[in-house]
Amino acid sequence: MSERPYVLLSCAMSADGYIDDASPERLRLSSAADWDRVDAVRAGCDAILVGAGTVRADDPRLLVKSERRRAKRAERGLPPDLTKVTLTWSGDLDPGARFFTTGESPKLVYAPSRTAGALAARLDGLAEVVDAGDPLVLATMLADLAARGVRRLMVEGGGGVHTLFLTAGLVDELQLVVAPFFIGDPSAPRFVQSGVFPQSPDSPMRLAEVTRIGDLALLRYLTGAARG
Repeated sequence: MSERPYVLLSCAMSADGYIDDASPERLRLSSAADWDRVDAVRAGCDAILVGAGTVRADDPRLLVKSERRRAKRAERGLPPDLTKVTLTWSGDLDPGARFFTTGESPKLVYAPSRTAGALAARLDGLAEVVDAGDPLVLATMLADLAARGVRRLMVEGGGGVHTLFLTAGLVDELQLVVAPFFIGDPSAPRFVQSGVFPQSPDSPMRLAEVTRIGDLALLRYLTGAARG
């Protein structure tokens, strides 16, 4: 078993790098055709991860939607849905969130030592809470996922989680969908936050694919060891 899963980071953003606007309503950055593509990518993974902030803000289900894809997973001896994963520092997670209440696959919550115990009691019967060290260590989390048989992990946000994985050099593949408009609001959330990234002009990612999806553009990059 590998030390860690292959990590695929998937995100849709505006042409100026925002993943939402500052309004209370969730901004549509994608299209039905792209959502179907993302569903296919999900169906090819073992686990899907979002940060606790995304669980709170978007209340996502994180399920494979296509019945055909669910059936194909079952034919391969896999559960219809992916293992759901989140990570939290504060432990501020609502047990009624759809992350916990939808789907039959395991739900894993990685938390620092100082919050893991209380969170485990609050989520008893809904999710397994894993102590990932204090402070929370990404490598510990990924090693634990690998030990559970997760070979391919899909990361879907938000910006803080993107930054955490990318600055740590723990992303193998980046799938960016660029929407044909601008947000231009500095108070809105961006694809990544400030940080020191290993990807640079001297060590760039490799552009593996460019695909047009209507007026959207899918850019697929390989980074680090995945560049081959």
